[in-house]
Amino acid sequence: MDGLPLASGAGALSAGTMEPTVAPGEVLMSQAIQPAHADSRGELSAGQLLKWMDTTACLAAEKHAGISCVTASMDDILFEDTARIGQIVTIRAKVTRAFSTSMEISIKVRVQDKFTGIQKLLCVAFSTFVVKPLGKEKVHLKPVLLQTEQEQVEHCLASERRKVRLQHENTFSNIMKESNWLRDPVCNEEEGTATTMATSVQSIELVLPPHANHHGNTFGGQIMAWMETVATISASRLCHGHPFLKSVDMFKFRGPSTVGDRLVFNAIVNNTFQNSVEVGVRVEAFDCREWAEGQGRHINSAFLIYNAVDDQEELITFPRIQPISKDDFRRYQGAIARRRIRLGRKYVISHKKEVPLGTQWDISKKGSISNTNVEALKNLASKSGWEITTTLEKIKIYTLEEQDAISVKVEKQVGSPARVAYHLLSDFTKRPLWDPHYISCEVIDQVSEDDQIYYITCSVVNGDKPKDFVVLVSQRKPLKDDNTYIVALMSVVLPSVPPSPQYIRSQVICAGFLIQPVDSSSCTVAYLNQMSDSILPYFAGNIGGWSKSIEEAAASCIKFIENATHDGLKSVL
Repeated sequence: MDGLPLASGAGALSAGTMEPTVAPGEVLMSQAIQPAHADSRGELSAGQLLKWMDTTACLAAEKHAGISCVTASMDDILFEDTARIGQIVTIRAKVTRAFSTSMEISIKVRVQDKFTGIQKLLCVAFSTFVVKPLGKEKVHLKPVLLQTEQEQVEHCLASERRKVRLQHENTFSNIMKESNWLRDPVCNEEEGTATTMATSVQSIELVLPPHANHHGNTFGGQIMAWMETVATISASRLCHGHPFLKSVDMFKFRGPSTVGDRLVFNAIVNNTFQNSVEVGVRVEAFDCREWAEGQGRHINSAFLIYNAVDDQEELITFPRIQPISKDDFRRYQGAIARRRIRLGRKYVISHKKEVPLGTQWDISKKGSISNTNVEALKNLASKSGWEITTTLEKIKIYTLEEQDAISVKVEKQVGSPARVAYHLLSDFTKRPLWDPHYISCEVIDQVSEDDQIYYITCSVVNGDKPKDFVVLVSQRKPLKDDNTYIVALMSVVLPSVPPSPQYIRSQVICAGFLIQPVDSSSCTVAYLNQMSDSILPYFAGNIGGWSKSIEEAAASCIKFIENATHDGLKSVL
């Protein structure tokens, strides 16, 4: 991530007072990273950072509410960068939206190098706090005063994020019910697999006064820090390297604990995904009586995702997990379901303004741009790390999670010849006949026999204005040493088609169809899309498990091609 001079971004110092600028309703914490805050590699401990974040968020909640507040939940946290000893961490927290008795808090963390003055974004998170009134006092929170356009955007998105939180458990349960296909015996036959038995870790902590917040309850951030410690130990037993926390799955506190409680932490690896591993942590609290009776209170569970590096700072590829017991299978499947939900939540949790990605169209370079379009699709398809998320009778859906991108692949088995599927899918004017997201699609420039530029309008999603696209579609028939038909598309910038105020001009980074014959009367059609922020809303619900739009569009595509074949192509050609 590019560094920004501190003076040019949020958190800039005022030239006159040399004090950080703090917006109304905002709370700012600044910390110098000391050796006591760091891990063995000299990097800021994720547990320590979580404590600081929770403290800052709590103070922001109480600043708005005027009454004591406690942590209810924390959304997914993705750590974009790391911080080291000697650097300065600034944490900004403010209420984005107040509901009846709860608030969403936005938390933004930056790290600054004190020698260069360069600062980088460390992470963005959203937590939910609830008011803690005295006695039977009823509290109704005042609304947040919105002063900027960005605050208006966050206020609207807060409602969407709240819906995701409320439906999280139902979504997870529904995906788990559909996950019987994951019991694939092939997994047990692969070389290089590992069991999770040796990754089990247990630890205990006695809650003392320094661990309690100003309400007398165990500080939520302290519990997070202890959980991170045992999870790191668990991950290290599998990777035999240096694990570092990459993200934390959404979790909520189930109940409080107080000074004098014994907290027992149990951690174990649930599953691995190429360069990442999910570790589950369960926390139980015991007072003196409960400790003697062995009857604890389940106060929290969390799922932490790690990457790891070796001594040469190279990313480690984790072995695939081999589930053995019934509990192994439950945790193995649960990790896949959570990953799917996590990918889908990225749009509503970390909403970003999109930077235009379209290539400037230049007719003199049409051959080069067309080849770039086709090669980008082929490269996307050839990447390693595709993980299957859904399997139906004729449809399989895969996702690929990279550092800065999410891609989806929908593989369809079609009872039609490959050349027929290619003929139909390469003509985008027919796409509104089967794709419910497409409203219209028209050719605005017939560049060549193999290349056309289309203007596309798409349906409204999440209450926004409808979106429009200007895309180059490049098609290729099989070469002698290959049997794959290719239909690739990417956004281009065409001065003759400027953005319209009626639509949100959006971008396609890389997408298209790869069509391969199975035999003379059937083929496999793979649709791939490297998703930009403008495309992700159409896929987020499906990837996350609370929508079936991809499956429905894929089934419609299969039906469209097969019906056209049975009708002798007369109805569509």
